This record gives sequence, structure tokens and C-alpha cells, in this order.
Amino acid sequence: MADPVKLVQIMPKSVKPEGFNLVTENVTAIYPDEKQIEIELLAYDGKTVLLEVSEEALEDLQRIKVGDGATLRVVEEEGKRVVKQFRIRSKDPNIVKVDAALMDLKDTHWLNRKYAVEVLGELRSAHAVDDLVACLEDEVGDVRNRAYEALIKIGAPSAPKVIPLLVSEDEELRQSATEILRKIGKPAVEPLATALADADGALKKRIMKVLDRMGYKPKEV
Repeated sequence: MADPVKLVQIMPKSVKPEGFNLVTENVTAIYPDEKQIEIELLAYDGKTVLLEVSEEALEDLQRIKVGDGATLRVVEEEGKRVVKQFRIRSKDPNIVKVDAALMDLKDTHWLNRKYAVEVLGELRSAHAVDDLVACLEDEVGDVRNRAYEALIKIGAPSAPKVIPLLVSEDEELRQSATEILRKIGKPAVEPLATALADADGALKKRIMKVLDRMGYKPKEV
């Protein structure tokens, strides 16, 4: 008698604890009182799925409408898939990419954050500047470096948000802010001059130093 064939049990795929992005072109129903949303799944020929909506996403739920496209951040909690965040999807493919990347910046896996930062830099998304500035303090050096590069690519819109970092207590942040502004170059001059007019003390001194390194100085009155 032949030996029995050894079998391997196929387990269901696990859901990442940090969640995943779910994209739909069509929100089919909204149930605010039940804290639920129904969406059409792109890959399943019109099939819909009903999802629970978390408390922190209820404000977003009020803004979304039936027929909208959306990117949803979904996590699994107690056996249920729960929506933690919405972004209404634009018809512009670049805006769709920006929305997805902004969500991925909250991912617990550093590689996902790194790739998201790279996408935002390549798309030169001014809308992402605040989030990219926050990434300058990411726990992973590679994410910080990519955020540094992305802010330089975005250019002038980055400058007003980076300038306050010139007086950060963190030496690495101060140095990064100085180099970002210097590498942005001429487009950063006007935001620096505007900030200089309202600055005092240490910030004024730092702005003057950056402008001097870039070859500029305030006009004498």
C-alpha cells in the first residue's frame, strides 16, 4: 500500500495589522446611523462589500456621496474590516496617487512609508508638504532622507513649513532644514524674506545665515 500523500493546510491570507488601501470607483450606499458604507470593488465585476466605519472616520463619511470614487484605509478589528480613513478620489490619476501615498505615510512598515514619500516627491505634491515635514522626524533614517529629497523637489511650497525647523532643538532637523532651503535655492528666497520680516531672536539669526549662504542679504533702508 502506497504511503499517503502529505498534505499542507492552506490558511487564509492574513491581513496586515496596519491595514491596507481599498480603492473604489463607486460608493454604492452610505449608512451614517449604522456607521457603514457600501462600495463597489474594482476587480470583481460590480460586486459590492459593506464595511464598518470607525469613529475617527465618521466626519469623512459625512462628506462622501453615493457615486463618488474613494480610497479607503481599512484595518481588521475583531474579525471585521473597518474603515479608518477616507479620501474622495479625483478623476486626475496623479491626485489619486497622492491620496494613496498620503495614507501610506501612516503605514507601520517603513518600506511603505519610504515608497510613499518617494511618490509624493516625484509628483511634487504641495498638498503633501506638512506630512513630508513630519517625516523628517521618522524613526527610520531612509524615510527621513527621502522626505528631505522630496521637499527639495517640491521647492517653494516647502519653504514656509521648513523655515521654523531652523530653530529646532534637534540638531539633525536644523541641519536638514538649512540644506533643504539652500538646495531649493532662489524659489526659497521670497518665503525666507517674508519670514524674516516677522522673525526675532534665534530664528532671525538663522534665516539671515541661510540667506547669506545663498548669496542674499536684506536691502539697507
